[in-house]
Amino acid sequence: MRTRFHEDLEQLAQQLHTMCLHDRAAIAAATGGLLHADLEQCERAIEICQELDILRDQCEHSTMALLALQSPVAGELRKVVTAIQLVANLHRMGALTEHIADIARRRHPEHAVPASMAPIMARMAAAAVAMATAAAAVLASGDPDDAAQIEAQDDTIDRLHRELLAAVLDDDDEDPSKAMVVDVTLLGRYYERFADHTVEVGRRTIFMATGSTPEERSAARHLVAPTSVQQQYHNR
Repeated sequence: MRTRFHEDLEQLAQQLHTMCLHDRAAIAAATGGLLHADLEQCERAIEICQELDILRDQCEHSTMALLALQSPVAGELRKVVTAIQLVANLHRMGALTEHIADIARRRHPEHAVPASMAPIMARMAAAAVAMATAAAAVLASGDPDDAAQIEAQDDTIDRLHRELLAAVLDDDDEDPSKAMVVDVTLLGRYYERFADHTVEVGRRTIFMATGSTPEERSAARHLVAPTSVQQQYHNR
């Protein structure tokens, strides 16, 4: 019975990994559509996001079956419940990506982002794709140390988001329309929230693997590691 449970749990882990790979492919396609006014890439991103709806339903069915039929306890239950939360994060990443692609598609054949702000947006997008790549790798490996590194990458997105908002307020090179200002502001927010959800993927992976939150795990490490004074005392 437990062998079947662990096989089903492994299948669920693979489904989550597939969802994250779809998120990465979608954000990369949406970014190409946005920066190059490429309608085909926009449509591709939206198609991938629609596929994510199907994957979400499959994952939810898998988790409900595990809860109803396998009666998981302790660490097993933690993994299933965390998987439910991960499904929500991964699906939200797709929804945010679809918003990005939709803005780019709506402005086609024009560019949704003015040339003066395109470099910042490109760096934000590249960071978001990198974070999605890292999240997929973490879901595949389950390594809590690698998962902890994702949060550090979020600082780059936050900094670029602030730069983008400053550029919107201080833009002297062009006179963008109110619609473009709204679009750029929303786009920055979508990328920033996408990155936040990849951070949650990392945090939930840590909890799934260790049973501790990132903060608890960090605190425990500091307690275990002796200070230099303690080391000198024990060496006497």
